[in-house]
Amino acid sequence: MPQFEHRYLDELPGFYTELQPTPLAGARLLYHSEPLAEELGLDSSLFTAENSGYWSGQALFPGMKPLAQVYSGHQFGQWAGQLGDGRGVLLGEQKLEDGRMLDWHLKGAGLTPYSRMGDGRAVLRSVVREFLASEALHHLGIPTTRALTIVTSDEPVYRETTERGAMLIRVAPSHIRFGHFEHFYYRKQPEQVAMLADYAIAHFWPALQNEADRYRLWLTDVVERTARLIAKWQSVGFAHGVMNTDNMSILGLTLDFGPYGFLDDYKPDFICNHTDHQGRYSFDNQPSVAYWNLHRLAQSLSGLMSTEDLQKALAAYEPALMLEYGRLMRAKLGFFTENKQDNNILTGLLSLMAQEGRDYTRTFRLLSGVEKGETRSALRDEFIDRQAFDQWYEGYRQRLLLEEQDDATRQQAMKKINPRIILRNYLAQQAIEGAEVDDVGRLQALHLALQQPYSDDARFDELAALPPDWGKHLEVSCSS
Repeated sequence: MPQFEHRYLDELPGFYTELQPTPLAGARLLYHSEPLAEELGLDSSLFTAENSGYWSGQALFPGMKPLAQVYSGHQFGQWAGQLGDGRGVLLGEQKLEDGRMLDWHLKGAGLTPYSRMGDGRAVLRSVVREFLASEALHHLGIPTTRALTIVTSDEPVYRETTERGAMLIRVAPSHIRFGHFEHFYYRKQPEQVAMLADYAIAHFWPALQNEADRYRLWLTDVVERTARLIAKWQSVGFAHGVMNTDNMSILGLTLDFGPYGFLDDYKPDFICNHTDHQGRYSFDNQPSVAYWNLHRLAQSLSGLMSTEDLQKALAAYEPALMLEYGRLMRAKLGFFTENKQDNNILTGLLSLMAQEGRDYTRTFRLLSGVEKGETRSALRDEFIDRQAFDQWYEGYRQRLLLEEQDDATRQQAMKKINPRIILRNYLAQQAIEGAEVDDVGRLQALHLALQQPYSDDARFDELAALPPDWGKHLEVSCSS
């Protein structure tokens, strides 16, 4: 039986409201992540029908003391005021055998004081999407919250249509967001801002506790973590969709999955949230939006350090972003060394892909099979403008000739960073449709494939295929 502590509750009075989850009618466990359960030291017997209450808020593990966190934030660039856990509760913090602490958060747990006009519920559609997205990113090596369980129910929840109510337990080292600091800054409570900063440093940056300029060093690391996260998103073609400050993690984790989307055809201005009419959170805007959000965080911390220190911390963003993005994209292109040609080669390929709407994931995967001696690549057949491709390819091949690694070594390395399998929207939709009739076959098969995104296993051929035309036009909103 897992044991839980509650440092957040004990050390941060006034930062939450204690309350119990509100169970769903006819709640039952639909699916869980066996690999994550093993990592958390959970016995398989906990996932039987007799113990389903632990996953639906009807029963609590020893030490759990549920609470809803209060925070605020900027949404779509506008100050939104108080927000908070409107449909989720922090159940407690599990202490693993290796000493790590992990939050357990129950999403869809019912009304809280921060629900505003909402009903405090989640629907099965959004829960399945979050489960799959967090697993997909984790196995692509991208920092993220993780999803443990999916609970379905017979309780109707009303969105655009009537849907089935659901719950999800997700785990993360912390759920502290930029919006937590904004909340107390805008309420003119500098003592609480300092208390939260000290709490974060003590538990997640303990090496900085005794440093005289610990706040600047801490903020600098938050900035750099955020930059590296965004670089990783861009490298795999992931669009978050709702990069509000209340959805930004101070630990640099991907947090709160709503209308996200992985690129199919390469479109730099791809908008995955159909309610984002201005394209604020388009794929190519993500780096600048993250920087804007970091400025909002820095403003909230202005009582802890000088303007000069804030500016120094923020100045770390662009170098960290470009360093990580450059590292990742060179690896995707098969370059082991740096060369002044590299940026032109990358932008040249992306420009060709954008002009012709080539699939982002497939293009880089096919590129992984190129050999230095090939004057004509199989990738050529993917493009209509063969002359433009040939011109780009010759420059790329000449660049490869500067590398000492043999083809086999380079191809193997490229296949470890250029995934074959990603979470395409239509695949998630098929899993959702099965889950809605209690059939987890598609969900299970997709989950297995997402754990092996670089695999050439023939079992995953169907899931690695290009999407059908209808699959490219699915609309996803913030509703859940």
